Amino acid sequence: MYKIIGADGREYGPVSAEEIKQWIREGRAVTNTKAQAVGTVEWRDLRDFPEFAGCFGASPPPPPTATAAPPGGAMPPVGVVTVDPRQEAEAIIARGIHFSIGDCLSRGWQLVMSDFWPVVGVSALILVILAGTNAAYVGLLINGPLLGGLYYYFLKKIRGQSAALGDAFAGFSLAFLQLFLLNLISGIFISLGLVLCLIPGIYLAVAYYFIYPLLIDRRLEFWPTMEICRRVVTSIWWQALVFVLVMALVNLAGALALCVGIFISFPVTIAATCYAYESIFNGRQPTT
Repeated sequence: MYKIIGADGREYGPVSAEEIKQWIREGRAVTNTKAQAVGTVEWRDLRDFPEFAGCFGASPPPPPTATAAPPGGAMPPVGVVTVDPRQEAEAIIARGIHFSIGDCLSRGWQLVMSDFWPVVGVSALILVILAGTNAAYVGLLINGPLLGGLYYYFLKKIRGQSAALGDAFAGFSLAFLQLFLLNLISGIFISLGLVLCLIPGIYLAVAYYFIYPLLIDRRLEFWPTMEICRRVVTSIWWQALVFVLVMALVNLAGALALCVGIFISFPVTIAATCYAYESIFNGRQPTT
């Protein structure tokens, strides 16, 4: 028997493993939904339970809108998750943060090479759209959802789940408003920091580096996402700065390679960022 934390922050259960598997199939429970085996004290992500890990490979993404629990609160609702940013960040930091820049980059390269044409094709499509929307001045509206969807695609890839082209656009259906606000507000803060005193802008650019995978993975609202990311990354800020600089240099090298290399370097750095995100925020070393 298990207890589970719904998207509304309420505790449900005890329920059986079969009931939880049914919730996974219906999209009411996702990989990072917190659960506790009855008789234990530890809350873990569902994907960390061997009995549920195999349920996510073929499961559809959770529905984009919240649904109310039936009478009696027997089933957790789907929707934006509300958390206390300070407590969540402190819990992540207390667990210990360990990641290797070289390992993340190496894993990113291996992921791209192992599934070259689908990964490069999807990444190139998003990259071209991002470039085109910025030129047409509509990037402010759709860049957040586009980036969220791309990270969603890559997170599925590094977790060994089936990922298709549609997943790269999942930001529009799963969290359009929150991703739009995330892109808008973080961009304003970083720009103000750069204009006013430079150093605050650099600090925030690094501190907010993982906001897109964090929001799309945990279905958070934009402000808790920004605060959790800032607090956690601040605890390893210098290492994160080196990571950001390395990713920038890799993409610069790609752009200088007749501008064609960017179509390789871009997915490699996105994959590397997802591997770093898994290590920093979920305390996991992906198997791929």
